[in-house]
Amino acid sequence: MSRRYEKIAFVASQSPEAAEARSRLAARYGDCEPASADVVVALGGDGLMLQTLRAQMRSGKPVYGMHRGTIGFLMNEFAENGLRERLAAAETTVIHPLVMRARDRMGGAHEHYAINEVSAFRQSYQAARLRLLIDGKERLPELVADGVMVATPAGSTAYNLSAQGPIIPIKAPLLALTPISPFRPRRWHGALLPDTARVTVEVIDPDKRPVAAVADHSEVRDVTQVEVAMDHSISMHMLFDPGHSLDERILREQFGY
Repeated sequence: MSRRYEKIAFVASQSPEAAEARSRLAARYGDCEPASADVVVALGGDGLMLQTLRAQMRSGKPVYGMHRGTIGFLMNEFAENGLRERLAAAETTVIHPLVMRARDRMGGAHEHYAINEVSAFRQSYQAARLRLLIDGKERLPELVADGVMVATPAGSTAYNLSAQGPIIPIKAPLLALTPISPFRPRRWHGALLPDTARVTVEVIDPDKRPVAAVADHSEVRDVTQVEVAMDHSISMHMLFDPGHSLDERILREQFGY
């Protein structure tokens, strides 16, 4: 069922192209603060879309992206005409974020959310040594690699795909656990996990082989343990033009177009 979005909030990246588009659209359709809007329209690339989704994570407001940036996998095509009609006809994709809880070498606790992935990376020239547990049970006693990541379906076509991880349909209740440049075990290519799984990454010898944890763009350095799980209590609503939904785009990626 179509819905009428009367109050629109426009947000834009810092690029001149996005800023100009925001100015024109605001003059044509009106503009209001996100807190009082019915819908948020993001103008930029995927980075801005992730930033906007994080900002609206607990508001329940839908976000409709239009491509005015570099990478636009999460965005709709840009057009000035017929925006209200496009919003009314848009299809909704609901996604849930990952929550990362990390502990550093000083005993500090850190919590950050991610829409695409949570990664643990080596901080120095030496490979990281990591112990992997799923729901508290050891599954891999030692992974020697540049790192490891946990990716959502929405993030499975981003860094996860570049690391040779699997593409996950957007509605599949799965997470991808993907190694980054693994050295040992050489034949381990990762795992598909239920999206109810709790992944714990323990750093072996963190003094000699320091590791950083990253939730999308939020970084914690010198970690000793990272716990990752999907937070199903938070639902984010992304709007896509009919025929160009996120699940359709992810399906197309599997066939190379």
